[in-house]
Amino acid sequence: MRELFLYNWQIREDWFQWCKNLSPEELTKKRVGGMGSFLHNLYHVIDCEQIWVNQMLNKPVIQRDIEEITNLNKVNEFSNEVKKKTISLIENLEQESNKVLQVNRKNNDPYFFPYEKVALHICMHEVHHIGQLSVWARQINRKPVSSDILFRKINLENSSF
Repeated sequence: MRELFLYNWQIREDWFQWCKNLSPEELTKKRVGGMGSFLHNLYHVIDCEQIWVNQMLNKPVIQRDIEEITNLNKVNEFSNEVKKKTISLIENLEQESNKVLQVNRKNNDPYFFPYEKVALHICMHEVHHIGQLSVWARQINRKPVSSDILFRKINLENSSF
């Protein structure tokens, strides 16, 4: 699980660098699919990560209006903030392998999800949205960030956790 998070974060950082070459208009331009723009797609995966992680850590979920997210630096700062919480969760995931998160449906019927399955969902959700960024990059005739895990070096020894 740790390797998947490190992989996603590495790809995310590469997308932050990639997006620095876009004009503010191109970064926020409304597109078909995903959360509608490069900026909001990046923010969305980080926001979803914090929602699930904060629930598993029994911490308050951060509520923000996505329409107020207009700056790549703020999204990057949010990413770094969320990573710290996620690291603390993942470090303890093995000891908490039997823990289950209860989430209530709108009609208050409960869902029960093992923490490991929620962590896997977080990773797969980000991969999905990274694919959308890649499609949009090609639509504007730019080479997307490579997300090929086979050719990507993920340094587990010198990682944040």
